[in-house]
Amino acid sequence: MNNWEYILFDFDGTIVNSEEGITKGVAYSLKQLGIEITDLNKLRVFIGPPLRESYIEFYGLDEDQLAKATVAYRDYYHAKGLFECHPYKGIAQLLHRLKNTGKKVILATSKPQYFAEEILKKFDLMHYFDFISGSGLDGSRTDKAEVIAYALEQCRIKDLDKVLMVGDRKYDVMGAKTAGLRCATVLYGFGDRAEFEKAGADYIVTDVTELESLLLGQK
Repeated sequence: MNNWEYILFDFDGTIVNSEEGITKGVAYSLKQLGIEITDLNKLRVFIGPPLRESYIEFYGLDEDQLAKATVAYRDYYHAKGLFECHPYKGIAQLLHRLKNTGKKVILATSKPQYFAEEILKKFDLMHYFDFISGSGLDGSRTDKAEVIAYALEQCRIKDLDKVLMVGDRKYDVMGAKTAGLRCATVLYGFGDRAEFEKAGADYIVTDVTELESLLLGQK
């Protein structure tokens, strides 16, 4: 039976489905560079990794283009995209049960911390989290390993055997491994089983119900 004391959650694709806001924001930013996107599904790859890395990997943007795209994305996201999302079904209940059983719940996201906090407040989820670790609006601390390390340091967590990272992309698994943590991945987000197995996820769960069973030591 598992007995984790600290649960670190990824945000996009794990706590909330933010596909609409992120893909529309990226499409808007690329349009400012003369790149027209007609199929938003092609931009789902932007959900999870740092924005800068995705712009470079998938569209080969140079530094000037990166600066323009990032500003345009933030403009759209702040004005519209921020709340073009919704918590996954059952997440609020899961967070409630975790808190009731004495678990420490921590958010560890590459998303700017300000945006994550605003969304948590909007959907009345903020009070479930003991600590929020995210990136800065200045582009600092975007690597998942850095985000996790910051959370562990600030929460003074020493016994890593009592910590589990939960996410929906390979970046969560990689960041967890760098920090010396085990990682559970969820199939209801934006990654798939092949991605998780290749990355070396310790656990793969199908839905929030199965995730709850894992986190509360019922499987």
